[in-house]
Amino acid sequence: MTTARITRRAALKHLAAAGLTGPFVFRRHATAAPSETIYHASFGASGMAWSDIQSLSASKHLKLVAVADVDLSRTADVRKLFPDVRVYQDWRQLLDKEKHLNSVNISTPDHMHASITMRALQQGLHTYTQKPLTQTIYEARQVTDAARARKRVTQMGIQIHAHEVHRAVVQTIQRGAIGKVREVHSWSGKQWGDRNPRPNRSDPVPSGFNWDFWLGVAAQRPFLASGYYHPAEWRKRLDFGTGTFGDMGCHILDPVFTSLALTSPLEVRSEGGAPNASNWGLDSQVRYTFPGTKYTTDMLILHWYDGDRRPPTEVHALIGKTGLEYQGSIYIGSEGVLYSPYIAAPVLFPVDKFKDYKLPNPGSEDHYLQFVEACRGNGRTAASFDYAGPLTESILLGCLSTRYPQTTLKWEAASLKVSNVAEANRLVRKVYRKGWEVEGL
Repeated sequence: MTTARITRRAALKHLAAAGLTGPFVFRRHATAAPSETIYHASFGASGMAWSDIQSLSASKHLKLVAVADVDLSRTADVRKLFPDVRVYQDWRQLLDKEKHLNSVNISTPDHMHASITMRALQQGLHTYTQKPLTQTIYEARQVTDAARARKRVTQMGIQIHAHEVHRAVVQTIQRGAIGKVREVHSWSGKQWGDRNPRPNRSDPVPSGFNWDFWLGVAAQRPFLASGYYHPAEWRKRLDFGTGTFGDMGCHILDPVFTSLALTSPLEVRSEGGAPNASNWGLDSQVRYTFPGTKYTTDMLILHWYDGDRRPPTEVHALIGKTGLEYQGSIYIGSEGVLYSPYIAAPVLFPVDKFKDYKLPNPGSEDHYLQFVEACRGNGRTAASFDYAGPLTESILLGCLSTRYPQTTLKWEAASLKVSNVAEANRLVRKVYRKGWEVEGL
């Protein structure tokens, strides 16, 4: 294998070649049983939202009736494909006016996930929310509890959860191929961070773009052009995104959490780059300690690396001369090692020991159709908030730890509290801008 960078575009091509596009664009689902139509709205009309819209509406049983996007200049595609769709600029107005909705997708910048998700759940709507589920640990717990209390169908946007190669990793680990797992090393080469300070200027707001609505729950500040915030660089900014870890951790650690049945970590420690006053850091390195499960030793150590950081030489040596892909995981067990490149088949080591081992072939599932059908009462979603909420909490705890480098944070999951560094608890929950508060958050 090579160390060539795998871009999102290349990853989608890989998924398509496997018969599972992620998202499932331009393909009509033909397997659903006839039933009532699901009336659906999207929060977001372009970028990932546009992909989610196409994938969800590929079901003949889902009808897109409304979208909300703060930037009306980015709604042309959705208006063209869905000429009858009602377009709003304020997401709150959409929820106030559209009284016959059944479901929604929230595909906005991270800082607005919780507010819109909670309001949708409170209105009894089935909810698909992009990853990470929320921007703070407290929000993740609250929306998970709200969804469970209201018995709503939910799904977090981790399409990889349904991919055959990740399902194969889960089955291989849980069948005991490499014995009890004691350590996992996972990484992403993405670099959603910025070491530079925020520019000291204010730029004109483009026509058709509502900067106040885009800020939403975040504190007021000047608009900056050249894409500093909108439409994509927001992932680098502390108040709006979750950095590389929050972006890719939900994908890459998904099969780790699923295969090992991990619960909440006991402690976490950051050894990598710290954020500055405005932006997430680069080259993170985070170490978790988890309590053991039936698939692990008494304790499970999980390492995360991003940017230019990778597992150390002695870990890389466990997979011989095989190059590390741009993103992936190495599982170290009592009976062997499993290397799982991101969106590629797992490989077992030592090669001689596993030369005759037949990997499972679980096939893929349709992540989006699964949500639509569950909304219709057919089956369940695999990445519901009951699963995705705790996963998000753990990943966001890792993000939080980067604010306190070289400090071991002891975590009490039941009370959502760092027990040994009181100051860190101010980052477990955030204060919403006045006028943007949402009940329950």
